[in-house]
Amino acid sequence: MAESTTAQQVFTGWEKPELDLSNADWRSGSHGAGDVQIAFVEGFIAMRNGGRPEAPSLIFTPAEWRAFVLDARDGEFDLT
Repeated sequence: MAESTTAQQVFTGWEKPELDLSNADWRSGSHGAGDVQIAFVEGFIAMRNGGRPEAPSLIFTPAEWRAFVLDARDGEFDLT
């Protein structure tokens, strides 16, 4: 069996690239609750506080984003 020549790059922690977010298409939640905004940039998902757009953004790989969304749907981050 021939080896695959396709390699998947795995990013963890601070190894993620610094993305240019200056032209990102930031989107707010459809419910209008809170100031969380996300943007899809260069294969990553960036999340920021729309009330403080100058503050640093969180950067997720697609796998991390999927895990975050699934856990949020399951109530993993509920504070009540």
